Amino acid sequence: MNEKITPYQSATATKKEQVASMFDNISETYDFLNHFMSLGIDILWRKKAIGELKALQPRLILDVATGTGDFAFEAIKILNPEKVIGVDISDGMLEVARKKIKERNLGGVFSVQMGDSEGLHFEDNHFDAVTVAFGVRNYENLEKGLADMYRVLKPGGKIVILEFSKPRKFPIKQGYNFYFNHITPLFGKIFSKDNKAYTYLPESVAAFPDGEAFNQMMTKVGFKEAKDNRLTFGVCAIYTGVK
Repeated sequence: MNEKITPYQSATATKKEQVASMFDNISETYDFLNHFMSLGIDILWRKKAIGELKALQPRLILDVATGTGDFAFEAIKILNPEKVIGVDISDGMLEVARKKIKERNLGGVFSVQMGDSEGLHFEDNHFDAVTVAFGVRNYENLEKGLADMYRVLKPGGKIVILEFSKPRKFPIKQGYNFYFNHITPLFGKIFSKDNKAYTYLPESVAAFPDGEAFNQMMTKVGFKEAKDNRLTFGVCAIYTGVK
């Protein structure tokens, strides 16, 4: 998959190690830059994605690549589950999530832990739902990550993945490419400690097999009813599948 698209082009560190280091570096400014650069639309995307689970009403949710926890917090607000477990490879991002959990007094519902999305330390058929927001394009082995999320999901359970996509139509495609390739790295350079992180972002999105290619990959690992719903002129997409 897109394991060759890495933040730092290191000859010694794996993509996984580089991604973890990158998110450690930008953890303090991650939430601000997400909301700032998307003009707050990312909040609406999360709400819509979590809405895909309303009919299921999952009690136990796994949030993979949980980062600072925003997707999980949205799930708690909308779905009122009994428990959400968040896993991430970046301790810097998890530290921000822990502070937010404490501030919101949600320790009884939401817990986070270090975890590898491609080797989840949970039993088979364990979770009612699995969620991922803006994380799958960072997987070192995308198919392996999808297969492991399928493994820990209960039969009848649902996966919801929110990820950047690539607009197809003029002039949105051209405007999007200019913003993502020139404006995003500029803002990242100004506000972030890590110049490379926001250059890697458009590169990782460009390399990601979005749309039908990703649906086919989900189907290959076992998911049924794999489909995507494109948002905001195709800038972002919600992918869903059922076990």
